[in-house]
Amino acid sequence: MYRTGRCHPRWSRAKGRPIRLGVASVLLVAAVVALAGCSSQRLATLRSVPKNPLIDQFGLPGSESLAPSDRTMQLLRFYNLDRLLEGDPRQLLTTLQEVIDREPSIDKLHAYAELSYLAGRRIEQHQPQRAIELYGASVLYAYQYLFDARFAPQWNPYDPQFRGACDLYNGSLEAALRLMCSTQGLKPGQQCTIRTASGSWDVSTQLRGGRWRNEDFDRFEFVSDYQLNGLRNHYRTFGLGVPLIAVRRNYAGEPATAKYYPVDLSFPVTVLMRPESGTNVDPRTGAMHYRAVLEIYDPLAIADIAINGRQVPLESDLSTPLAYFLSKPQLEQLATVGLLWPETLLKTMRQTVQPDRRDPIMGLYMMQPYEPDKIPVVMIHGLWSSPVTWMEMFNDLQNAPEIRQRYQFWFYLYPTGQPFWISAADLRRDLDEARRTLDPDHQHPALDQMVLIGHSMGGLLARLQTLDSQDAFWRLVSDQPFERIEADPAMEQRLRDVFFFHPNASVRRVITIGTPHRGSRFSNDATQWLTSKLITLPQKLIHGREELIARNKALIRDSRLLSTQTSIDSLSPDSPFFEAMLACRRPPWVRYHNVIGLVPQQGIFGRLAAGTDGVVARESAHVTDVESELVVEADHTTVHAHPLAVLEVRRILLENLADLQGYARAAPPPPAPSLGENPTRDGPVGVW
Repeated sequence: MYRTGRCHPRWSRAKGRPIRLGVASVLLVAAVVALAGCSSQRLATLRSVPKNPLIDQFGLPGSESLAPSDRTMQLLRFYNLDRLLEGDPRQLLTTLQEVIDREPSIDKLHAYAELSYLAGRRIEQHQPQRAIELYGASVLYAYQYLFDARFAPQWNPYDPQFRGACDLYNGSLEAALRLMCSTQGLKPGQQCTIRTASGSWDVSTQLRGGRWRNEDFDRFEFVSDYQLNGLRNHYRTFGLGVPLIAVRRNYAGEPATAKYYPVDLSFPVTVLMRPESGTNVDPRTGAMHYRAVLEIYDPLAIADIAINGRQVPLESDLSTPLAYFLSKPQLEQLATVGLLWPETLLKTMRQTVQPDRRDPIMGLYMMQPYEPDKIPVVMIHGLWSSPVTWMEMFNDLQNAPEIRQRYQFWFYLYPTGQPFWISAADLRRDLDEARRTLDPDHQHPALDQMVLIGHSMGGLLARLQTLDSQDAFWRLVSDQPFERIEADPAMEQRLRDVFFFHPNASVRRVITIGTPHRGSRFSNDATQWLTSKLITLPQKLIHGREELIARNKALIRDSRLLSTQTSIDSLSPDSPFFEAMLACRRPPWVRYHNVIGLVPQQGIFGRLAAGTDGVVARESAHVTDVESELVVEADHTTVHAHPLAVLEVRRILLENLADLQGYARAAPPPPAPSLGENPTRDGPVGVW
């Protein structure tokens, strides 16, 4: 009975053989578990019974003993209508409508809404279409109770019945939507008819506010069906409407920005039903015809609406749709596949996560439509991690209205098994491509105020977007000019992307969290040996690197950077890349901020990890060229989700807004000169 409103079957695990870790991989887990970010898990689980605000009022979920409230029973007894309770509900409602026509009052409207809802509950299993009409009538009468100006002198917001009318409105609308989903579906642009004792209602479904299109909607889930488990904070607002989880679909002719949406992306919406003014009479029957609209709102864009001169807050749930999306079983694979099988990230995950998408799944992602007037905040995960690791911070930040109104959040997914300077080159290309896609004519100033946030190794990727390499990194390899290298054109361009770059003129702030700016002692002989056995690199990469070194023996002075195989190797404190990176010229328009984690000095682990976050020593995490630096008592895997770190990021984002409002932004620096055409990227590891 309680699943009838769901618009599709339950999620099931992807078909096919799952990616499994062998014994050696289990050893890797034991060895580098501290490097892992937050794993995907079932953050939203299906309830046995949907959450319903009317449970206490009517003794739900059972329908056998449903009975009107005491106040409704009193009204029925007063008008001698209680004798009709056991008969056909249509006769009771028709008779009550006659009383309302003679003596209109809000208590009678509430009684009608209540009785209509209860009647719908009793018949919904065997007469779903009739139940939809009864639920719809309950919504319309509850709406009249709340907003009909004729009853303004009778309104009493302190009366429990007032909140009861809100609950009847929301509960009846949800019950109607459930049956619509199970019988005829729910789509923007759809129309249906609801018959009540006062006449029939023609109801159309329309999108109101936000940037989603009619074509974006594939199906709906009900927020009340799900229990939030994994996210620390559950953000809801209370008012009118039914919070739903909308699941997006891909379609022909979708906008170019759709390439940045994950497949089966889910997002919050709130559905409201509103009567429209005006009536007409059927000349044949004399029956009254009314109109109403099912309005679908994006609560991230619209928090309240005007109804009859009053601002009414929308009921919303912003956390459960996020948790629902993150509970996809396929997301559990992203972090491990990105570490151990960088190339397989394309093949395997295309089949399980994005079967309809031809582009590589690595790259930039958006959880909401692109908004030209909002500043992008790009969140970059660390080693053995994925964008899922940011969801605690994202959940907190997107629910702060002052942040949500001015910022949009993007996420970067990359294969963490490859050296971080290769991933930085990939990010550089992806940011350039995003600018060409979203704003080819540079008409959106907000894109030139971009903020990058990186956790762990992701912080290194973020900083590398803002440095001027000159020839500092190439000189770690050779004393000879780069132009003398012998390589095919594609490989030469890939090498150029890694070793030569300019700061991104669109990035204004960088926030690094738990970042090993001087490497990590966790990258040692043991972990490097173990990961070399576990991380599977493309054979094309291995052979290409060997061939490159062999062809340029006279030119290459130090082949360590070219020989670095994995991200674990690249994080060694002995790597010369860190010293060169810290010495690089930084642009004057970028401001840096830093958050350091320190393990609390409690217990055996606290004493052993003293002065570190368990992975990165404080000396390595500390940098001097920052506007602010905060130390948080947290370990490496949780520092970016710690409330103090979230508050610090919120403070920085608000400070950024204050700076933008306080003075006119100077003209952006001139575009960096091109160092050559970028080849088409054909894999996650494409530098060597």
